[in-house]
Amino acid sequence: MAWFAGGGRLFGLRLLVAIAIAVAICRPAELPARTLRLGAPLCHAVTTRSQADATLGALRFACGGRPSGYQAGSLWLRADLARLPVDRNDIVLMIHQTRFDRLAVAFTYADGRTAWQRVRSGDFGAHWRIGGQIEFDAPDRDSPVVAVTMRIDRLASASLLRIRLVSRGEAGTQSGLLSALIGAALTLLLIGAVYNLSLALAVRRQFLAWHGAWAACVLIWGVVWSQIDLPVVPGIAGTVSAQTCTLLACLAIAMATVSAITSLGGAVLPRRAARATLAIGLAVGLIGVPAALIRSASIEWLGDVLAVAVLADLAAVVACLAWAWRRGSAEARELAIAWSVPMAALGLTQVVDIGAALWGGGSQVLVLFAAAWQTLWLSVAVTRRLARLRIERDRALAGEMRASELAGRDPLTGLHNRRGFVERVAALLAGARSERAPAALLLIDVDRFKSINDTYGHEAGDRVLCAIAQRLQRWEGANCAVGRHGGEEFALLITGIGGFALARFADGVRLAVAACDHRAAIGERSVTVSIGVAEADPAAICDFQQLYRLADKALYAAKQTGRDRIAVRQWSAEPQRSRRTTRA
Repeated sequence: MAWFAGGGRLFGLRLLVAIAIAVAICRPAELPARTLRLGAPLCHAVTTRSQADATLGALRFACGGRPSGYQAGSLWLRADLARLPVDRNDIVLMIHQTRFDRLAVAFTYADGRTAWQRVRSGDFGAHWRIGGQIEFDAPDRDSPVVAVTMRIDRLASASLLRIRLVSRGEAGTQSGLLSALIGAALTLLLIGAVYNLSLALAVRRQFLAWHGAWAACVLIWGVVWSQIDLPVVPGIAGTVSAQTCTLLACLAIAMATVSAITSLGGAVLPRRAARATLAIGLAVGLIGVPAALIRSASIEWLGDVLAVAVLADLAAVVACLAWAWRRGSAEARELAIAWSVPMAALGLTQVVDIGAALWGGGSQVLVLFAAAWQTLWLSVAVTRRLARLRIERDRALAGEMRASELAGRDPLTGLHNRRGFVERVAALLAGARSERAPAALLLIDVDRFKSINDTYGHEAGDRVLCAIAQRLQRWEGANCAVGRHGGEEFALLITGIGGFALARFADGVRLAVAACDHRAAIGERSVTVSIGVAEADPAAICDFQQLYRLADKALYAAKQTGRDRIAVRQWSAEPQRSRRTTRA
């Protein structure tokens, strides 16, 4: 319960062993001899809180057994420095923050004098250090320090105490290292929290929101535990910080559980397994409430319950990841890599007493760096996954656009078919209405095309149609659409011209088509077209069907009057007054 109260592709035994080795490497060789623990070398005594500090000399300390009843009174701890391999002229006492009301430290010198230094919950003064520690520097005197005595009022649990003796130089070095490393870890967590929450809002993915909330929770926990917040809110030093850390740690585990399960999705995991895992994670979060508030001796057994719940939660999440991984879930593989380090670190803190390793930061530093690793890795993994999804989506959209384009094209000539032409014309007519520009529809029909098929065959007829389509396609543009309306009939809609200019344009189309070279398909036989033109002036632009009916009538008139000619009909507000023009 230490980190709660104080504030490859495989994961499992090998990773736990690796972390344990790292912890051993980071623990200085001489540190165990200077770590002060109950019984060796700390002796203890328990008094009421009303007893004065000056009665120190009258106290009788016991160096065996465990103290009891101190939660409502004062716990006195004394270390005889003659038994420790330390420089008694260079002494700094480091105590990890925990739940207490008042802490007084007495340095006793060989000449019999005693120097007191005091802090209380809510006011650490200048004694706080980054890394969740309180530092007491023995004043320099000609006489060496022979004993250090600590008086702690209303201490929640003596088993949560982390006390070390170091030199001034070592204290400065360790504080500098912790400041830099904790700052780096918190920066990564901040970036991860902001990135994941922003991504969750952008892509509306639930698991990203939960992961962003988890990263934010661990970030706040790290800020409170490391005491970086004390320059801004000094009043939360001590008990309030420790209780807040416990609550945030339990809440972070609950959020991490929800994030992992929602990442895998309901289709991968059995419903019962997912619900059971979420229930265990929620139980850890709920246990965190009394664990954060309690100040009595029951905090120790509640801490054991919480440790069991955390291990059960880790086991359940590992089982869910393994289940999903075996079923080929890519999310499970990414989550396993991302969560392996923090899960192993958290599990290690529940079964191994890391104590004051890692430059005095202990299990909290281990969990903080593991969380930073997890956030960084998962953010990269999610970004890659979303990038792949975006590429797949873009490919699908491009394929859909190509399919839609092909669906609107005539496979023989490459022009718009009837469907594609109507869609294109609708946009052109809408633009002409908004700009109050004239519009005209030309229906172009190949003269006597059936005789070409009958005489030269359908393949030759197709080659003739392709040649005509290629010639017509030169007019396709921003204000002109060309399509094959069916069989040997083509259509052309143009905006922006009318009257005499339109008649000249239509006749130019007729002559251009007649000039096509069809010798490779049908020899020297000429191919002509008849064109029916339906013109609409800006004040009376109608829809495509009305223009088509009018152009069809004009085409019939051109056919009836001898073919190879144009006939123009004008649509106006009064169709019975439409102008009729025929030109050979």
